[in-house]
Amino acid sequence: MKTITNDFGSLYKPVKAFVIYRIPRKTSAVYVESFDMDENGYPVNAHPLTASECGNLAKALDKSEQMNRNYLRPKGLMPSNVLHIDPDYNSRVIWHTPEMQTELFFTKNFGITEGKFFVPAMVWKASKDTLSVYAVVEENIEITTELYNAPFPNIDNSGKVCMGNVKIDIKLGHTLEDFMQNWQNYFFNSYFSHFLNSKPAKGNLIQIWQSLVNTKKKFPKKALLKNGLTLKSIIK
Repeated sequence: MKTITNDFGSLYKPVKAFVIYRIPRKTSAVYVESFDMDENGYPVNAHPLTASECGNLAKALDKSEQMNRNYLRPKGLMPSNVLHIDPDYNSRVIWHTPEMQTELFFTKNFGITEGKFFVPAMVWKASKDTLSVYAVVEENIEITTELYNAPFPNIDNSGKVCMGNVKIDIKLGHTLEDFMQNWQNYFFNSYFSHFLNSKPAKGNLIQIWQSLVNTKKKFPKKALLKNGLTLKSIIK
């Protein structure tokens, strides 16, 4: 069984419908009729569009435009760890995080104690609905930088993360900083539950993570496994 709830996004219920009538050959002569929607989604109560409804529609459209203007816009200067932004419809951001200590959560089947761990430097690639992560060993990230498997469960061979039943709520009003921070929170605050990559790292990954819990030891770079990708190859 596969949970596909997140693929559907938010459920919107119809509450209002508009029909625009136009006199043939007179493009400026129009009449707008408004319909309320009943509980089953059928139009009822047809009536001419009122001034109040016009005002509410204008506010809704203005708010939507404002949200789109703010989406992925930085709060100030462009964050120095941003590597690439794809401005297309399903905008994607690629960014970098250094080695850092964070809490990780594992399901009981792994036998790994929950606590704080040092995780390797990472490259993140995210859209509004999907996330992929990779490990890196170089301090200075360039277009030719080689990528390694991110040494975590729940990640397939391509780097795509299975978020399970985590509810993803990336809004169109999110700034660039909010977008990146929210994805990092979703990733690190979810439970790692199963392996999707048959070889996520060199050696026994469970033993490696268990040896790092609540210590100052960093994840061993020698245990990272190259996946044949470079930063250039994931900018698509």
